[in-house]
Amino acid sequence: MASTPSARTAAVVYNPVKVDVEALKSVVNAQAAESGWGETRWYETTEEDPGGGQTKEAVDSGADVVLAAGGDGTVRAVAEALRDTGVPIALLPSGTGNLLARNLNLTLANLPESVATAFTGADRKIDLGIVEIERSDASRDRHVFLVMAGLGLDAKMIANTNPDLKKRVGWLAYVDAIVRSLRGSNRLRIRFRLDEEAPRSLRVNTILIGNCGSLPANILLLPEAAVDDGLFDIVALRPDGLIGWLQIWVKIVWENGVLRRTVVGRKLMGKTKEVRTLRYMKGKQIIIRPETPQEFQLDGDSFGTVSAVRSWVDPSALTVKIPADEADVLPTE
Repeated sequence: MASTPSARTAAVVYNPVKVDVEALKSVVNAQAAESGWGETRWYETTEEDPGGGQTKEAVDSGADVVLAAGGDGTVRAVAEALRDTGVPIALLPSGTGNLLARNLNLTLANLPESVATAFTGADRKIDLGIVEIERSDASRDRHVFLVMAGLGLDAKMIANTNPDLKKRVGWLAYVDAIVRSLRGSNRLRIRFRLDEEAPRSLRVNTILIGNCGSLPANILLLPEAAVDDGLFDIVALRPDGLIGWLQIWVKIVWENGVLRRTVVGRKLMGKTKEVRTLRYMKGKQIIIRPETPQEFQLDGDSFGTVSAVRSWVDPSALTVKIPADEADVLPTE
């Protein structure tokens, strides 16, 4: 039996480095009172626990919704703890990425609107990506991701990003990281198995497993990716020199980001040829083993070097709050 509005309570899991706590409390408490909810519980993340333990505590205490206030790492930690619980996550975007919020077209600049969605919005089920990482010492870790997992050059770029520079200039810090990451050879050979297909070898610069398709700066990397289709969209980038990188730029920025968004543009795309520098695939599970240990990232955060990765989709595993006026056009519970 559903709880009555007056009996409902919210919890906020927040990163104190990323948010203005007093301003956030003012908006949340006002909206909770207006919506007739009980007193909100507050949980601060730490370096040792970026949000998973706090979220479990909130769920065990009976929270009806958990508001994630922080960067992509906070959102991922909260989502991991909410997996398959049925308790919805509400996104209060902050930090530099906001990757899931961007892919769900949620507001990135209006805190009162985001908070109102947490208390009055509709519930939407989305998929989660699950990844099992094998290290060189044979140890294994398991994590979730919401947007993308990557092995190779993109993960190397993230590992090379200066955290102090990122705090000052946001995503522009990746320009410096790209320059440092492109030094030397970045080609690697991987063996991979997609679903029940036979294992294959491929030489790449990076391979990305996508639950969503968009990146910051309105870059549509995986144009067919859907957050609730039970499938991964996977892309292998394998440029050969400057010309190869230019082909990738044209495909991602011009074709995906501009042409694909209009009827006329889509007709023009029908006359273009696919390029070998990008290889797109779809599947429910992929196993990847690089010839040497490689950097690995989840949703823009570095997870160190790995010797093998197994990743699969957990369909409809996470409930997300979306604005109530979108319930008529998006699949909800």
